[in-house]
Amino acid sequence: MQYKKILFLFIFFLSIINYAKAETIVAFIDMQYIMENSLAGKSLKKQLEDIHKKNLTDFKNKEDSLKKREKEAIDKKNVLSEEEFQKEITQLRTDVKNYNAERNDRINSLTKKRLESMEKIVKNLSPIIADFSKENNIAIVMDKKNIIVGKTELNITKKILTLLDNKIKKIKIN
Repeated sequence: MQYKKILFLFIFFLSIINYAKAETIVAFIDMQYIMENSLAGKSLKKQLEDIHKKNLTDFKNKEDSLKKREKEAIDKKNVLSEEEFQKEITQLRTDVKNYNAERNDRINSLTKKRLESMEKIVKNLSPIIADFSKENNIAIVMDKKNIIVGKTELNITKKILTLLDNKIKKIKIN
């Protein structure tokens, strides 16, 4: 029995010593910062904002046109026959339904473009991070949003941002 206790303690201390000697280098990166501040990210953001502004202008013009047509139809209610009035209202409802469908399609398309473009940045970023971690013997690279507390020396965001900016300057939206 005594022999088993000594063997257990010996193995336990041996494993602690080996664990203490094993040094794993961990670093973290702020992906949100890179997406917002890289040249590719800024280019992407500008293109998406331009598309969004154009969509908003188009939406506003179509809404104004539909409201004007609705007002005109209501003003003509007493002049037109009931059948013609219903025909005009039905056409207006169809146009409003088509407008809403088009609006949803454009919003979904913009969201899809945003995700695809961010995916392109990540695809270009992955090999950069892999090469950097291999060169600097970093075992694990984590996203900053998953870190509660960490040494600022472990933050490699700025270094990776520089490497990414050197690799890609702009991402074109399809």
